[in-house]
Amino acid sequence: MGISQNAMARAIGVPPRAINEIVLGKRAISAVMSIRFGQFFSQSENFWHGLQVECDFRALAKKRAKIISKIRPATQLLAA
Repeated sequence: MGISQNAMARAIGVPPRAINEIVLGKRAISAVMSIRFGQFFSQSENFWHGLQVECDFRALAKKRAKIISKIRPATQLLAA
């Protein structure tokens, strides 16, 4: 696109560090940032929010077994 991170940050009213951390994968795209990105790129904020949710789920896929191993299903509670 030819747009620097600094120029984008100024255009959407956030610190340049915020954009840099998102690009580097060190910061998530918040709901507010989704609105800003949507406006900046002429896209839906839901696109950017959905993209972040997808990234979050992919990251959790590796931890899924450990997470669910500690959960008791509601059916077990009803049977007790």
